[in-house]
Amino acid sequence: MTRSPIVAQAEKAKLASRVVANASTNVKDDALGLAAELLEERVGELVAANQVDLARAEEGGASDTALDRLRLTDGRVRSMIEGLLTVSGLTDPVGSVVDGVVRPNGLRIERVRVPLGVVGVIYENRPNVTSDAAALCLKAGNSALLRGSAAAFDSNKVIARTLRSALSKVGLPEDCVVLAEDTTHEGAVDFMRLDGLVDCLIPRGGPALIASVRENATVPTIIDGDGNCHLYVDRSADLDMALEILVDAKTSRPGVCNATETLLVHRHVAERFLPKARQALPTVELVGDAATRSLVPGVALASESDFRTEFLDLKLAVAVVDDLAGAIEHIRRYSSGHTEAIVTTDLPTAETFTREVDAAAVVVNASTRLVDGGEFGFGAEIGISTQKLHVRGPMGLEALTCVKYVVRGDGQVRS
Repeated sequence: MTRSPIVAQAEKAKLASRVVANASTNVKDDALGLAAELLEERVGELVAANQVDLARAEEGGASDTALDRLRLTDGRVRSMIEGLLTVSGLTDPVGSVVDGVVRPNGLRIERVRVPLGVVGVIYENRPNVTSDAAALCLKAGNSALLRGSAAAFDSNKVIARTLRSALSKVGLPEDCVVLAEDTTHEGAVDFMRLDGLVDCLIPRGGPALIASVRENATVPTIIDGDGNCHLYVDRSADLDMALEILVDAKTSRPGVCNATETLLVHRHVAERFLPKARQALPTVELVGDAATRSLVPGVALASESDFRTEFLDLKLAVAVVDDLAGAIEHIRRYSSGHTEAIVTTDLPTAETFTREVDAAAVVVNASTRLVDGGEFGFGAEIGISTQKLHVRGPMGLEALTCVKYVVRGDGQVRS
């Protein structure tokens, strides 16, 4: 049986993980700082490689949303550089003591943060993930085994080569960052089955990728799931604030998981708010329930599927609800558990919403787009977990560690 090429790459990442797990904070920070400098020098090379990727994607009929996720502008590359520097300035979680206790027999027990080992990340289109994921993995003492999409391969190669060069220059193994060479479907399945080599697999992509991981993965996974995010405008909402939040949440970057996909409006303010929303979202396709359509001419009828869909596009499902309970029930029925938001000036209403809505993030009077590792001060994020074990929400450095018990005694025995 032919050995998959990814196995050899994963073995190299595994060996490198044993070195970086014991690397000092200063060395890891030096690597990230140097990577930022090298990426600064190679902006032109990276943007040129990205143009090759974009041209290939356009020829293949990629949608505007897919092209936007793939595109690297000078500004986006600068954000990657800033992300590397920010992560280098964050507190190193490795070796920190979570808590501890001294037992009556004098035994001292501590929980200490340690790296996971090899973190596999499989992702689609967005080449900035290559930089973000590698930076977070490295700072948390892990090797990063990365598998981007074929669409972004030229961009990813430049980024990975830059990171590996920085690692080598500070004396760390280049294989602390490994980019999978095989971008076929079969290669993706092999990537998900690296038992004994990958300690944690994080998929970042659409429903098809997540479904494939659920079906094929034989290593531990953290699901970066769909973002069917809701924005509820309460009867007490400041409608000008709500409108500004809605425009940002839907249109600032519609092709990402923290964009709002469904707007819920309290019946008491729907007649005033929905026409303004229509006017403020001229490029957005609206589909709505009967109440919405009666208030806003030209809105198509929303199907059951529309309310369940993460559009990742300039499309928005709209529904009018009778009260807060109706909004919460709608969210319970359709939410993917990513991010849910409310606009309200009533404190008890806000508290009820935050208490009763089950999601990785619940937002009061702010855009869903703010649920992001960078915005939360993590420097970057390796994904946003919609599951509950072992992490939930935007995943930064601590999410890339686990704990081990360190037990110290002076001769204690069980008997």
